[in-house]
Amino acid sequence: MSQSTEIEFKTMLNASDFKRIMTYYHVTSADIVEQTNCYFDTVDAKLKKAHTGLRIRLLPEYAEVTLKTPQKEGLLETTERLTPAEAKKYLTLQQIPKNGPVEKKLATLNIAITDLHMISQLTTKRAEFSIAAGLLALDESFYGSTGHDFELELEVKDAKTGKAAFAQLLKELAVSYVPAENKISRSLKKMQS
Repeated sequence: MSQSTEIEFKTMLNASDFKRIMTYYHVTSADIVEQTNCYFDTVDAKLKKAHTGLRIRLLPEYAEVTLKTPQKEGLLETTERLTPAEAKKYLTLQQIPKNGPVEKKLATLNIAITDLHMISQLTTKRAEFSIAAGLLALDESFYGSTGHDFELELEVKDAKTGKAAFAQLLKELAVSYVPAENKISRSLKKMQS
């Protein structure tokens, strides 16, 4: 189990800016990792109402269940690592691990894991690497059979200096800022359209 604070700034990209930035940073196919996020909520959207997100993420070597809860600055990420077999079992059952840190954190929000079900899924091809300003991620995400978008994320340690660094990065890359909803919101919208 791990807990960490996530402070990130992001913008949506068009396809040509995405390709140009991938070239600028010399990203090759070997640098790209495919991950699938499976999002959960209750029937009455208790997590959404609490501005909280819950996912199981499938990666090539392992999986993880992560609960993101709001803090004064950024989001608190509570994460449990899973084996691919464990993740497959939980996804089949539409559940998360019992008696773990994520369940305990959900209990503080008065949410029982038995009330959860999977609400959405997306697959992202991500290139992630460190730059002077922080951890940069370039994402190409796929929602269902027709949804598709591009995003740039910069994860930083400090919100104030990170905001300035993000603005400078966009200027250096000649990219216009386009507000980016979180992936769970975009996934739900794309799946409904």
